[in-house]
Amino acid sequence: MKKKLKVTYNAPVTLTFVIFCVVILLMNVFLLGKHLIPAIFTAPGRIGTPGGFNYKSALDYFRLFFHIFGHTDWNHLLGNSAFLLLLGPLMEERYGSKMVALMFVVTAFVTGVINVCLIPHPLLGASGLVFMLIILASITTLDKNVIPLSFIFVVAIYLGRELINAPKAENISTVAHIAGGLCGSMFGFLVAPKARRNAKKEEKTLSDRASGKNEDKTERPSFFKRREEPRDEDTTVVGTLEI
Repeated sequence: MKKKLKVTYNAPVTLTFVIFCVVILLMNVFLLGKHLIPAIFTAPGRIGTPGGFNYKSALDYFRLFFHIFGHTDWNHLLGNSAFLLLLGPLMEERYGSKMVALMFVVTAFVTGVINVCLIPHPLLGASGLVFMLIILASITTLDKNVIPLSFIFVVAIYLGRELINAPKAENISTVAHIAGGLCGSMFGFLVAPKARRNAKKEEKTLSDRASGKNEDKTERPSFFKRREEPRDEDTTVVGTLEI
């Protein structure tokens, strides 16, 4: 008998986020003449600069959160999506989808606020989320007193790319991305101890079950004991009555 392969929506927050980013970029390029992302999915710049934050505009407050969905081009989107699809599902499995969604929201807000306060030009993209996930992934291994060399390489490559591209990228703020990612990753320090405790409890429960510690070893009266008799495997036994 052939086994059927099932495709699962294993990381709802990460997958939904990436799909939404793709749809927005498609609409921006092919339907709305590249006006959608600058109008809604871009965080405003510093107050007082051209196109800066306007505290009287309700849309500008929403843009502090929505800018993570906007990307300048396909290369920008693919670069962020590769990291998100690699690290997002792992973090959702460890901390839960609701907690990861909360981290995304807080990181977006912090990154947007930093841009409004410090950076003179608009901000867009999910690089802050990517850096948050990279730091968060390292926190999951710190409880074992181990820092993988691969993680150091990833951080070095990511930071190097950000710093090298910073002078060329007019709409991508390296300072806001890094600062927002670090602030968002602080959730890792808050939820990691709880995750470790839950993991240890589950491990202890499985260990106790394997060793038989949770089995009820209380001696039952003889009239409660079931009579062990050979049964026909094809026969369904509803019950027995002893007189």
